Parts: sequence; structure tokens; C-alpha cells
Amino acid sequence: MKLDKKRRRERKTNYNKRLKLLKRGYKRLIIRKSNKYIILQIIKSENAKDKILCSVNSKELLKLGWPEDKKGSLKSLIAAYLSGYLLGKRAKDMDEKIILDIGLIPSTKGSRVYAAIKGASEAGINIDYNEKIMPDEERLKAGKIDEETFNKIKETIK
Repeated sequence: MKLDKKRRRERKTNYNKRLKLLKRGYKRLIIRKSNKYIILQIIKSENAKDKILCSVNSKELLKLGWPEDKKGSLKSLIAAYLSGYLLGKRAKDMDEKIILDIGLIPSTKGSRVYAAIKGASEAGINIDYNEKIMPDEERLKAGKIDEETFNKIKETIK
């Protein structure tokens, strides 16, 4: 008999998938999308309690040089990539393998989720992924901000 859990009824949590992820014992890279931002967290689960080790919100890109007039695009593909890159630089001391937890977000080739993974991986996070599902370089360059601003923000993160 399944437990009648509120998060299951609201279709916010898939408990079978979550249990499989927790049994592996790895740290998890959690990616969530809100209406305005992309949130990335590295979480370690201990005794069924999640502990956030590192967290990044795409809103932080405004402090790093993201154009103020483009702040409505902080959940774009480029913002996801740069947020992942920022998370990777903040979590550079984590050498362990990290697994992906996208929750109930549909897995779509070239999506913002995979742009964030690409950014985190290029910054040094050890995460397995298939190169075929990553967004193309030209899609990352042809976004809401120009290439010069993109490179400037990426240099600021280092």
C-alpha cells in the first residue's frame, strides 16, 4: 500500500526515484527552475536528512555583470550555463562523483538543465553525462546577452 503523502498528491516528489538516488550514497546536484530563476544545489543525504553543501541562484549573476536590462532572462540557457559554472567554482574542493537529480523536470536534449550541467562540469565538478544531450556551443553563444558580456561574466567567476 502506498502512503498518501501530500507531495506525491501534488506531483512534486517521485518517492520511488528519490529512494533510488538516496540508496546510491552519492552527493546530488539538484537543479530546479522557478518562474524567474534557476536554482542549483549540491546536497548530501545523511540519515534521510538532506544537507545543502553548496547553492547558487541565477539571481547572483546580476552582481557579476549580468546586464540589468536583461534581468528577465535569468532562467535562459546562458544563465543556466553560467550558474552551473559558478556552482562548479564554488564547489571546487569536492572531488567525489556527483549524480544528477532533476526531480520532475522533463529530460529534454539541449535544455537549460543540461546547460547547467555543462557549466558545472567545465568548472570542475565530477559528473557523468552524455555529450549528445548537451546544448551546442552556438546555442550558448547566441542567447540573450552578447558574447563579450558572456566572456566577461565567465572571467569574473574565476
